[in-house]
Amino acid sequence: MTIPDVIRPPLSRPLLIFIEAHSGQPVSRCNQCGKCTAGCPAAWAMDLTPRQVMRALQLGLDNDVLASSAIWLCLSCQICSVRCPLEIDVAKVMHSLRHRTQEDKTHPGDKNIARFHGVFRGIIHRYGRIYELGLAGLNNMVSRRPWAHLKLFPAMLRKGKLPMRPSRIKATAEVKNIFQKVAALEERFSTPSELTKGDR
Repeated sequence: MTIPDVIRPPLSRPLLIFIEAHSGQPVSRCNQCGKCTAGCPAAWAMDLTPRQVMRALQLGLDNDVLASSAIWLCLSCQICSVRCPLEIDVAKVMHSLRHRTQEDKTHPGDKNIARFHGVFRGIIHRYGRIYELGLAGLNNMVSRRPWAHLKLFPAMLRKGKLPMRPSRIKATAEVKNIFQKVAALEERFSTPSELTKGDR
């Protein structure tokens, strides 16, 4: 396989259009300064660095971006967003990419992290806050590793790190309402016809 000297972006880049509309971020303006990658604490573990993710979107390399582990390894710490001289919220772009993979049912670049992401959201939706024991147990079950990390359980239990019962916040209904509003917005902006209208 020969690698071309010049990669010419396709005229139609549907993923770029979707991500810019869904995230509200001007990905096309990224000038590849690399400050996002330089500050990213997880870049060393990514198959594509944040800078490379942005460039791949610009070039229309949709499959490479959606199949990458980078979008799932992103910590959403906002360091990249704060460091960007063009004030592009790169973390929000990563979130939109995760949303797109779930919409398209794309095989995630890191299925374990993608699965954990879904379990984590489910726990927050149900209790309004994280419940560590439930999170660990449910994640083990859905990943078909029921005894994973079991040896850590006694020590964490002794130190009070794993409460046996979940504690719900009083505003659980408000948290569920937030999830419903987000789901409605995501459904509204999940079709190209809506995204190209410029209504953000």
